[in-house]
Amino acid sequence: MSENILTLLPKIIAGPIVRRASARQVCFWLITNKAYKFSVKLFSHQQQITWFDAQLDDKQHCQIQVGVHAFVNFFTLEPNIDILCGSRVSYDIILLDNDGSKSYLGKLIPSLLYLGQAYPSFLIRRQIRQMLHGSCRKPHHDSDDGLVIVDQQIKLGLLDQIEPPDLLMMSGDQVYTDDVAGPTLVAIKQTIDSLGLFHEELEGSTISNSKEIFEHTHCFYQRPELLPDDPSTTNTYSQFFAGKRKPIFTSVNASNHLISLAEVMAMYILTWSPEMWRRVNISDEAIPELFKQKFAEEQTIIENFVAGLDKVRRALAHVRVYMIFDDHDITDDWNLTRGWEDAVYGNLFAKRIVGNALVGYWLCQGWGNDPDKLKPLFESCRAFFTEKGVIQHDMLVQNLLDWEHWHYCLETSPKLVVLDTRTQRWRSESSLSKPSGLMDWEALCELQQELIGQEAVIMVSAAPIFGVKLIETIQRIFTFFGGALTVDAENWMAHKGTASVMLNIFRNRKTPPNFVILSGDVHYSFVYDITLRFRHNSPNITQITSSGIKNEFPDKLLKWFDRLNRILYSKYSPLNWFTQRRNMLVRHRKPNAHKLATLSNGSGIGLLKIDQACSKVEAQQLCTSGKVVTFIKKE
Repeated sequence: MSENILTLLPKIIAGPIVRRASARQVCFWLITNKAYKFSVKLFSHQQQITWFDAQLDDKQHCQIQVGVHAFVNFFTLEPNIDILCGSRVSYDIILLDNDGSKSYLGKLIPSLLYLGQAYPSFLIRRQIRQMLHGSCRKPHHDSDDGLVIVDQQIKLGLLDQIEPPDLLMMSGDQVYTDDVAGPTLVAIKQTIDSLGLFHEELEGSTISNSKEIFEHTHCFYQRPELLPDDPSTTNTYSQFFAGKRKPIFTSVNASNHLISLAEVMAMYILTWSPEMWRRVNISDEAIPELFKQKFAEEQTIIENFVAGLDKVRRALAHVRVYMIFDDHDITDDWNLTRGWEDAVYGNLFAKRIVGNALVGYWLCQGWGNDPDKLKPLFESCRAFFTEKGVIQHDMLVQNLLDWEHWHYCLETSPKLVVLDTRTQRWRSESSLSKPSGLMDWEALCELQQELIGQEAVIMVSAAPIFGVKLIETIQRIFTFFGGALTVDAENWMAHKGTASVMLNIFRNRKTPPNFVILSGDVHYSFVYDITLRFRHNSPNITQITSSGIKNEFPDKLLKWFDRLNRILYSKYSPLNWFTQRRNMLVRHRKPNAHKLATLSNGSGIGLLKIDQACSKVEAQQLCTSGKVVTFIKKE
């Protein structure tokens, strides 16, 4: 790509995003159009102190080239002296070009600053007093974006009108690689072309190179024709749903499923930054006539999504951000059953698709959660990325699939423990179609060791550990008939071994007396308070589910589920004794003191307020509609 085109591209394509940050370490993520060198300054005008001010060396700055004009940068900085907890850390990032010129962050991206700010900033505090959390951000869902509310909360915090959030936890489905709108796919194609994102050779596919995808007749809204099939999935669907041959990739919305690493990287850029949207031309010229109406409907929603990205970008530059994957970050039903795994990882093309999404997760999400822990992965994979593209792509994918350390902890107060419920599964030995446990025995034993001796813990699980019993029962019925993939039967109680071990962890007298569990996944919100029956000094467990950031459950159906669940699984219902949680007492918090309802529907972001011991737990859902839902505890 010519130097003339380079000058038309923004120097910072996406980011900066504040990632893991503590008194002794501060991390940033951003994507640039060139391989710049960087200088970073961390300081506080109020305290008249500078914690870091230097040009970055190779230990502090890691860089991966993913396109001719696309470089993923990750900074890991160690302050000269510990940052005092409670400090607001201002920062500047300076891009150093080969000709000696310097570009300052605030001048490159003026929209990154709030009114009256000279520099962006973020708060470092060991004690978590309040945090924002949520999951499931689907750009083309017809609602406003919950991450815009994060921007509002930070803005009010800077004005001292509210307590500022300590951190933002996104607990899954930050991107939807398997469910992409047509206008977004058009933007992805143009972003790949503009940035020269690297193409790749593809084996086992009807297309030999990823550059052929957008030239194919089935590129838009017909990608199941390109995706690999698995004849073994025919039985269940033909018996119960008169289905035909089913693709390996089970999302009902896989019509624009991403395939290549270039597409995945473009998706991340377009999900978190407005820059490339300003440089694309969305047209339905390449869209088949049959899908043009759907394209037009999606375009209206996408335009609204893009309009909020300046605020989303600003928010992510002003708060510590942590993430963990769920299935849509990779593909729907990722590792749901042993049969699914056999089908996908036994097919070269399917394995590449999943692997590319996992590479994208590593580069754009996982890396920043715990850079020290992921350093061995970086060292083993960096050589695969060259200035001409990825070499030994299959080996890169295998390295990512073999990695078993995506989970992480924060030594905050209370301690924050983030679970990997996707890659360490307890696979069913009796049936290929039975759902795997969300964590296997070894992973659960490791979790228990993390919990021992803690007074209180915030645990992040993508799927609720304590979910809606009626919905779990429906999933169990479908699983019995071999239809786990049909109803997305992913809950902690679906696998007897995993459920038993996890519930025993809560019963163990050495584990914390106070738990807060943060979850997402389900596209509705609720709060349960759980105690053990027949035991003095029971731990206090609060299950808080906030979903989605930009996704919702069908409203009428949710109201019916809520009503039936209250009737069939009321406090004294005998049906409770047929569940795994028969020895636990579950109390529902009512949204806004509603007389009957226990579930809340609406895109937004969750707000958790706690004390140090997690003995006082307040939960709200800040909805994009402007409504604030407070879950009232029954005394």
